[in-house]
Amino acid sequence: MTPTPPSLDAEALYVRLREAVRDLMATLPAGRTHLVGIHSGGSWIAERLHRDLGLPEAPGKLDISFYRDDFARIGLHPQVKPSAITFDVDDKHLVLIDDVLYTGRTIRAAMNELFDYGRPASIKLAVLVDRGGRELPVAADFAAATIELPPGRNLVLSRNGESFKIDFETLPPQEPQHA
Repeated sequence: MTPTPPSLDAEALYVRLREAVRDLMATLPAGRTHLVGIHSGGSWIAERLHRDLGLPEAPGKLDISFYRDDFARIGLHPQVKPSAITFDVDDKHLVLIDDVLYTGRTIRAAMNELFDYGRPASIKLAVLVDRGGRELPVAADFAAATIELPPGRNLVLSRNGESFKIDFETLPPQEPQHA
């Protein structure tokens, strides 16, 4: 396991993200704006934003496993969870939350799934970390940090139980898991 760069204090980055999301949501129509987190790190962050910002409606949760363009190659992840969007997305402004933006493929999959629920008025993207390495033309509207990792390293967010405290670690690449 490689130590995480000291500049990646996940809690400090969360504070920056929280303030940016608060400012972003102030520019969007009240009652027509919703958070949507991508499983798992993005959902954890969206839940915490919901609590900390006192938002009236629980965030949506996406598990994009079936929407990934590499599904046939990597197989079904053993922790697949159902998506839960409890609000109508038609003509709504969605703030999509994720922990790490890397190739852009996860965000593409999330948008594909969101459009299965309806046609949003807009989708804004907020992430804790943008690590570069894009394979698709995807950009975050806000990233709390931009970093470079050595080739072959993964940045993984973890959460301490129900305390909502988060932390980053860098790990070597994982082998594909097949179900």
